[in-house]
Amino acid sequence: MSGGLISIEEALARLFALCPVLAAETVDLRAAADRVLAAPVVARLTQPPFAASAMDGYAIRERDHRAGAVLTVVGESAAGRGFGGAVTDGNAVRIFTGAPVPEGAERVVLQEDVTREGARITLGNRLESGANIRPAGQDFRAGDRIEAPRRLRAADLGLIAAMNQPQVQVTRRPVVALIATGDELVMPGEVPGPDQIVASNSFALAAMAEAEGAEVRLLPIARDSEESLRSLLTLAADADLIVTIGGASVGDHDLVGKVAGDMGLERAFWKIAMRPGKPLMAGRIAGSVLLGLPGNPVSSIVCGHLFMLPMLRAMQGLPQGPAPRATARLAEDLPANGPREHYMRATLDRTAAMPVIRPFDRQDSALLSILTRADALLVRPAGDGPVAAGTEVGYVPI
Repeated sequence: MSGGLISIEEALARLFALCPVLAAETVDLRAAADRVLAAPVVARLTQPPFAASAMDGYAIRERDHRAGAVLTVVGESAAGRGFGGAVTDGNAVRIFTGAPVPEGAERVVLQEDVTREGARITLGNRLESGANIRPAGQDFRAGDRIEAPRRLRAADLGLIAAMNQPQVQVTRRPVVALIATGDELVMPGEVPGPDQIVASNSFALAAMAEAEGAEVRLLPIARDSEESLRSLLTLAADADLIVTIGGASVGDHDLVGKVAGDMGLERAFWKIAMRPGKPLMAGRIAGSVLLGLPGNPVSSIVCGHLFMLPMLRAMQGLPQGPAPRATARLAEDLPANGPREHYMRATLDRTAAMPVIRPFDRQDSALLSILTRADALLVRPAGDGPVAAGTEVGYVPI
């Protein structure tokens, strides 16, 4: 493999090649929210199973649907308790929303459109064209399918329950082990020494991975020694994805590549033509995929959006593809971009028909305070020339 910079597209292709779709498991419907469906769901019944009333009113024959008609109410049909007889000419059945339409009835006239006195109703002058009846199978029929793969939302779970399926097959959750590296790091709540900072990237990446469906193990900080890093990589060996943070460059203290290589890492790539995030490494080590992210906070989180999350989606069986993109109009002129694709932290104004995007003046990859105010990454292609305000540009929502 060449030691030069590769494109984001090539990096993603190599990452997806490392990511097998994980095995499926069967879970109760109550535990299936936000999981990825691994096998089709087949309806076991028809919904509605009978012609049902769409309104509260009276079920009547079509030939009786005329202004001033006087009909005799011969019974009642409610949800879960239908009318056992049939509707004949000159008769009506009181009916409620969702109740079975009795045999012989061809429409439901709204209760607001009739006058009732005792057992008799008189139809008013307002005659609707609609029958107000939901036909059997209007929603779905036995044998209809929900196809996989699909991230299961609340509405999906409601549909599956209505199909009378109490369980579903979903892809196993990817297990992600996060390892921050460096003598300069301490955990939140500890008192940093004069040359130390608080480790922050792990907490952002853990939240991102969990929101994408992963189970996350936050391992102790790896110190700048081969023994410490080797011990933690061994501890993470049963994870589907090992994510290291920092230590993936070529400095004397950047040990991830060396130690992982000594442990059998099959490296897929090392550097990507992008900013922030040039020092990024990936490969396979034993049964796990290794993703080495840069240590700068913004670089780490941006690379998490662009690489870690697409990898987790692929592992769960969702279509392989880059981070979703959208289009906005540029709020201000921008100078030419350099030789690396640039993901600029930016804010969106959604008051116009097309959003307007404005990059922050400060784009330093250490500024978490800027990243927390951003809701988009403005994408500047490598070698892109000057861009004028009002131009349509691409961005990654974050």
